[in-house]
Amino acid sequence: MSGTEDRPDSGDHDHVDFRGSENYGPQQGKGTQNNYYGISRIPATLPHQVGVIPSRAGCFQDRAEAARLRQALAAGGTTIVGSAGGVLAGGLLAGMGGVGKTQLAADYARTVWQAGELDVLVWINASNDTEAASGYAQAGIEILGVEPEQAAKAFLACLEPGPRERSWRWLVVLDDVADPADLNGLWPPASPHGRTLVTTRRKDAALTNEGRRLIEVGLFTEDESVDYLTAALATRDRIEPAGQLAALADGLGHLPLALSQAAAYLIDTGMDCASYRALLADRATKLADTSPDALPDGQTHTAAAAWAVSIERVNSLKPAGLARPLLQLAAFLDPNGIPDTVLTSPPAITHLTTAAGRVHDQVTPDEARRALRALYRLSLIDHTPATPHQAVRVHQLVQRTVRDALTPAQHDQIARTAADALFDAWPGIENDTALAQALRANTTALTALAENTLFLPKAHAVLYRAGSSLGEAGQVTAARDYFHHLTRTTTFWLGPDHPDTLSTRHSLARWRGEMGDPVGAAAAFAELLDDCMRVLGPDDPDTLTTRHNLARWRGAAGDPVGAAAAFTELLDDHMRVLGPDHPDTLTTRHNLAHWRGEAGDLAGAAAGFAELLDDCMRVLGPDDPDTLTTRNNLARWRGETGDLAGAAAAVAELLNDHMRVLGPDHPHTLTTRHNLARWRGEAGDPVGAAAGFAELLKDRLRVLGPDHPDTLTTRHNLAHWQGEAGDPVGADAAFAELLDDYLRVLGPDHPDTLTTRNNIAHWRGVAGDPVGAAAGYGELLDDYLRVLGPDHPHTLITRNSLARWRGVAGDPVGAAAAFAELLKDRLRVLGLDHPDTLSARHNLASWRGAAGDPVGADAAFAELLDDYLRVLGPDHPHTLITRNSLARWRGEAGDLVGAAAGFAELLKDRLRVLGADHPDTLTTRHNLAYWQRMAEEGGEGEASVG
Repeated sequence: MSGTEDRPDSGDHDHVDFRGSENYGPQQGKGTQNNYYGISRIPATLPHQVGVIPSRAGCFQDRAEAARLRQALAAGGTTIVGSAGGVLAGGLLAGMGGVGKTQLAADYARTVWQAGELDVLVWINASNDTEAASGYAQAGIEILGVEPEQAAKAFLACLEPGPRERSWRWLVVLDDVADPADLNGLWPPASPHGRTLVTTRRKDAALTNEGRRLIEVGLFTEDESVDYLTAALATRDRIEPAGQLAALADGLGHLPLALSQAAAYLIDTGMDCASYRALLADRATKLADTSPDALPDGQTHTAAAAWAVSIERVNSLKPAGLARPLLQLAAFLDPNGIPDTVLTSPPAITHLTTAAGRVHDQVTPDEARRALRALYRLSLIDHTPATPHQAVRVHQLVQRTVRDALTPAQHDQIARTAADALFDAWPGIENDTALAQALRANTTALTALAENTLFLPKAHAVLYRAGSSLGEAGQVTAARDYFHHLTRTTTFWLGPDHPDTLSTRHSLARWRGEMGDPVGAAAAFAELLDDCMRVLGPDDPDTLTTRHNLARWRGAAGDPVGAAAAFTELLDDHMRVLGPDHPDTLTTRHNLAHWRGEAGDLAGAAAGFAELLDDCMRVLGPDDPDTLTTRNNLARWRGETGDLAGAAAAVAELLNDHMRVLGPDHPHTLTTRHNLARWRGEAGDPVGAAAGFAELLKDRLRVLGPDHPDTLTTRHNLAHWQGEAGDPVGADAAFAELLDDYLRVLGPDHPDTLTTRNNIAHWRGVAGDPVGAAAGYGELLDDYLRVLGPDHPHTLITRNSLARWRGVAGDPVGAAAAFAELLKDRLRVLGLDHPDTLSARHNLASWRGAAGDPVGADAAFAELLDDYLRVLGPDHPHTLITRNSLARWRGEAGDLVGAAAGFAELLKDRLRVLGADHPDTLTTRHNLAYWQRMAEEGGEGEASVG
């Protein structure tokens, strides 16, 4: 096998070739090096080998690195053999022990020697300067026959002969260089006649000076690992399933040394692969206990011991005393990438300061980074500052070796420090999705290693942050599943009534709602409220927060009136317990105003937000995020009451403040851009709205990624306004494409998925396929009834759309009947004055007229107009649309003059409210011209209804 041990030191190879019974040169044995020089001797006959090439490892793998080594040495010069996971320009990627550097060097040396390509081959164990000098001296004695005192210098000089001196074809192998300084004055010269090959764990820049080239020796590939294990076990007629071997190789990190010792353990103990993997996975088992009693291939160290010397040495490098505790901290985190900010965070700095025994001065972040570089130079970590979110990588067996050396108290203390460091490094707003993903991966790794530590005496905050991060990243189903597991775990460690368990259930209920199950969320919060009341009492802040969220999800589940009532009751208790200016009290007022609007009281919602804004400005200040959010909602409900242009202007002004206070990529800034584009469209500029959503989509893709719910929502609105701007076919296609992503990301029953199907059906009808639209709404209605129930607002809206497209498809009588049934349910569920109830009356009147009853339609619209004026006011768009319909059906009922007069009055108000270029104003001009012509001439034309 290639690379099972950097320095074989078996009983057969602890000597040099003495060429007979006389002792010529230094005797090199195990342990302390003692040199005994004998008498001068006659120069050796060429070709000649000095030193012993390590034996070939069993089941040696001919790796890609071997071919690269041969190519690099083909032209002569010096090559450094190390190990790496990648190439750093200007750096040396030398690596940990056990990757097979010595075996690759030995394979190359043996190959070129046996091929007759060399006159002189010198193999030197160069683990310190004494051994390196002794190796050169031995070569000088044997090859030149010179006195021992001058032998080393004489040999090095002969490697670069003068113009009239004989030149040799030579190869010098310096194996296991531990310190670049050990080779000062001992580097072989660069020569066209010879080659130098160095193996080392070091990555210091000094090793690659003067044109010395680097060959990286990495871990085995999966195929190489499986091939090696298969071959090694086959020597004892052992066969294991390939899947088990691949899993074992992955568990050992594909480290050649660890694989060879695992194979030997399996053979010696008779254990099967699955059982060995279970042993390896048992955290109570130390890594050293998984090694065989007799090491294979002449190895002298277990995998666990392979890095002990490096760890000891690195802790002595400047800044002294920091590398070991920093590696201990990294040993609890994700081996595939640890953000720099975690290892240089204040909790990490405190840990390093304490471990280094500093009393009067604290370790600085710069010193921590220098300690990382020291670990990198000795190949104990990979450190790539250019990728800061995954800057530090540590082999999993190095991590385990470090953890195995800790006492239980040290283990728990460092695990808690790692959790503190992760939480400290976590940004409050996750604008950087790569960083958030790396932090979640590190939290997962830490939890797997020290779950009990993170739950005692209470659940660590990083556990909740990791779950919330999943949801904020748009992975709402994963967040739900995460908190489901966390609830079980918290209950196990802390009990069902512990505040942390109740808090975890709160998060589980929230993400259940966010993933599309508002009914289940409301039910979960109702159960949680009972327990909070029993355990914490009615006035505990967590109990009040649970009531808050119960009200919210009841509203989302289709009961806005109930939600508003619940927030009204909650506000009284917040005022009593916390006072009028407490942030939670202000938040309750915010939600009360919102659900009043959703329940149909648009003016009340706008008034509530206007009052709230005054208090937010006084208590929180104008630039507080909650104040800015209140301004956003005030603009929204002003728009809902009919002031579309005012809403757009208010959101535009708000956007400037969001940009100034929070920056362009903050989620609230992006949401404000979303709302600005929407209100521009509502105010009569669908082209501008589509352009705004197109620009926003670029930034949401960049900041949030393609699968975040906010990104999908932006695509949804872009498709809608493309249709409104005159491209219904394009809108239909865009929604169809979006549906595929919603199905993949959120699933078929999520409200956003169902809403997308709603829009596909709508734009299919607008594009000219009313029958297809009606069919689409019919299928969608079945799913809404199943998922949300018959009284949910979305279900009722779908019935509204289904009735409309049935009428457009040629069945006005059926449409009128369907609207009559819908009106009964909206009156029951929403009440007389809810905008959706008024809308149902509007549509019922319209389709009665289309079904042949224009007089009844005229009367119904006249009655409806009185209610719109009372509920929404004279300038609301819905009021103006109702006047348009009333004028039309008055004409259809035979009062042509009355119709023309109605449109003339309407035009004045639309010019005043909407402006001359608004689509509704233009439609009114068209209708006025039509009915004036009808009244004067009785001519024919096409009237608009909008």
